[in-house]
Amino acid sequence: MVSAGRATDEYSAVFFIEGNEVARQMRASEFGAFLDGYTGLSDLAETDVKAVLVNLGSDLLVRALVFFRIWFDEEGRADSSWNVPMEELAARGAKGPNMGGGAIRLVCRSQCPEPQYASELWDPDMTPGNNHFQVIRKAVTANTLKFRPAQREEAENIPVLLADQNASAMSETARTDADRARLAQLIREQRLRIKTLQSVNRDMLSEVQREHRLEIKALGSEIADIGQKYERQRLSNEQLKLRLAERNQQYLTLQEQMASSGAGKERDDANVNAELVLLREQLERKRRELEHRDEKIVGLEQEAYELQHREPPEKSIMSYLRGQSVFLVAYHPGVGHLTLPYDEIETYFHNPTAYASERCGMNEPSYLQWLEHYENPVCQHSGKNGKLCGEPLLRVSQPGDFRPGRDDRCESH
Repeated sequence: MVSAGRATDEYSAVFFIEGNEVARQMRASEFGAFLDGYTGLSDLAETDVKAVLVNLGSDLLVRALVFFRIWFDEEGRADSSWNVPMEELAARGAKGPNMGGGAIRLVCRSQCPEPQYASELWDPDMTPGNNHFQVIRKAVTANTLKFRPAQREEAENIPVLLADQNASAMSETARTDADRARLAQLIREQRLRIKTLQSVNRDMLSEVQREHRLEIKALGSEIADIGQKYERQRLSNEQLKLRLAERNQQYLTLQEQMASSGAGKERDDANVNAELVLLREQLERKRRELEHRDEKIVGLEQEAYELQHREPPEKSIMSYLRGQSVFLVAYHPGVGHLTLPYDEIETYFHNPTAYASERCGMNEPSYLQWLEHYENPVCQHSGKNGKLCGEPLLRVSQPGDFRPGRDDRCESH
């Protein structure tokens, strides 16, 4: 994890890398707040971010770099299970390139002091024109986070008198040490670049192998599908061949039958013609019968219409009923007295029970079932010998309240 102490906060930062640029910068304490879940970054929701922990000295020169990855969930919060001890790794990092203050301590995927954390790290790009170290050094020099460098105490200028020979020897030694340091630094950078390239090659090889496995699997599935289609087509062709052979056999059999029945064809044609004549005569007779029946139906319909719409004789009961001088009243249990309109008198006399059940809002069988209970309120349960129970019951006076199977049964049944 990232320490949030005062010293670390002043000289530590976290850079988010996108491509070949620093997309976002923040101090270590601010990044610690993201790790603790106090806040989130909505623009990084569901994103695997490449980031760098940058440890600076009091002179604001890079001392250590840790290249790490972190996942942000759908709410833009850092993965709660992420736990990489970056400060510890930075303190134990191997020597890296010189970024102005001597060889830095570098931790990346191909150069990690703790192998179990290597999967959480990534390797920087060191190709010319796309060098992540140069990008980070440029961002540190810009000092967007406003780090304050420590004030340097000016060294006292104390003149020292040396012999010319001693000065020359020391100058030569210093140049030799500097050349060795530069050579060692160059070798370290080249070794780091080789390691990163090897790591990139391993990743690319793993990706190619994964794609190759997926492609082989897809081709295997496609081959299996083609094999199944071929098997289905083969079975279908065999069935078609069998059907074709059966049709050929049927055709040959029909040819033989036609050849054998050629002699009796004329006799069969004569019989067919005779049967056709008889059928035509029967059809003509049936047609005349249908026409006669249609005429009768039309006459009966006309007669019924006239009977229905004819005026009742004067001073007859029907004339008084039509003129509403006299009203026809009927009584039915459950409905009471009904005043019958003139137009409904014929309907009523055709089926009085159906007319009454309709006025009750019931069908005729249900009304008849209630009427039986109303006229004789006894238990209708039938025993094994077919004898009714006959226990007196409380009469249900309204047809709509009657429940068959319950209101016509006693408490025992």
